[in-house]
Amino acid sequence: MDLHEDTEKNLATATFEFPGLKKEDIQLNLHDGRLVVSAERNISSEYSKDGYAVRERQYGKFSRALKLAKGVKDDEIKASMENGILTISFPKSSPEEAPRKITIA
Repeated sequence: MDLHEDTEKNLATATFEFPGLKKEDIQLNLHDGRLVVSAERNISSEYSKDGYAVRERQYGKFSRALKLAKGVKDDEIKASMENGILTISFPKSSPEEAPRKITIA
């Protein structure tokens, strides 16, 4: 996963690589300020050659949770997938505030 924030456009973008998977194999869920990206691979192939039978199976699950910042607008999260690359953009409602320094009395 690659995560990039464009402060000029006030936009954060996460990019995931899913080679060999279709967008139907990937789930995106948003719950309590967390964006969960999950996928399951279930590929099976079989062929015979020169008297040998070859069977290959690939199974696996993937899950990644991202805690979204306070400024992220849930209803404006956009996702697209092209050539096995999933791109998710999160427009932020306001730039993050700079840390405040607190003096000790």
